[in-house]
Amino acid sequence: MKLNFFKSKGKQHTIAFYNIENLFDVYDDEVTRDQDMLPNAEKRWSIKRYKNKLRKIGFVISNIGKEDVKRHPAIIGLAEVENEAVLKDLVASKHLEEHKYSFIHYNSPDERGIDVALLYDETVFKVAFSKTYTVDLLSENGEVDHTRDVLLVSGLFEGLELHVIVNHWPSRRTGDIETKHKRLKASQKVTEVISFLKEKNPDAKVVVMGDFNDDPDSESLKALELSHSLFNPMRTLISNDRGTTSYNHSWNLFDQFLITHNFFERKKDTLRYVKANIFDEDYLKEFEGKYKGSPYRTYVGTRYKGGYSDHFPVYMVLQKK
Repeated sequence: MKLNFFKSKGKQHTIAFYNIENLFDVYDDEVTRDQDMLPNAEKRWSIKRYKNKLRKIGFVISNIGKEDVKRHPAIIGLAEVENEAVLKDLVASKHLEEHKYSFIHYNSPDERGIDVALLYDETVFKVAFSKTYTVDLLSENGEVDHTRDVLLVSGLFEGLELHVIVNHWPSRRTGDIETKHKRLKASQKVTEVISFLKEKNPDAKVVVMGDFNDDPDSESLKALELSHSLFNPMRTLISNDRGTTSYNHSWNLFDQFLITHNFFERKKDTLRYVKANIFDEDYLKEFEGKYKGSPYRTYVGTRYKGGYSDHFPVYMVLQKK
């Protein structure tokens, strides 16, 4: 088994997801609430800080899963990007400019203007179709409550059909219980998207990725898993001392993948699941103090730290057999 793994290294690719913590430009967008990420705001967001963030995030992306497959990731889902302009700057940044990355992005109705996006190596993944799906939410007084859209991107990965669904579900900011119904709504929307794909092709290969703001055992994730008999490889990775984001010295594994069971087929000319992991290299962690070991973030409140993100990326290795 071990010999086969190394023999087919050249046919392996990494698929990743990374919540990159507020990648905003320095310009005021009159449509969204981006006032705290401007040069004259309390956070003092500047061109210098923006460029530093681009360089750091680019470095991380270029290295996710590299130890496993010896190359940059083929696909990276992103959360918390402001617009198309920051994505253009990201793929043109120091550590990514040599790779053939393109991206799919749509502006979502989120009030803060943070969207999801998909970066992809166009030499590996050929995009055929993309669409966003709105998660319909209502506030307590019956008004529309905006959140990030669900992004579907379909195409050919090494010549084989693949569908990727990118998510950033509603946060727990006002409390886990109080916001639970919002994530259940998002879960139902993803279930609908997978049903749509399976109506067209019952054997559709689907990767669901994202920051779900829920752990693998949360009701929203379990419901999604059961709806289409999905497999969640992240379930075994969470522990008391490991996760993708931490709050009050407690770990959560909000960043996950769920995949259809046909990634375990043993026939020829197919995409197969190999492994999944958290990319939590030491340089991505606080190295001292009471938050030692937690993600080394860009900001803590309004205090600039100059780190990477408040989340660790996650990745999955796929192999073309």
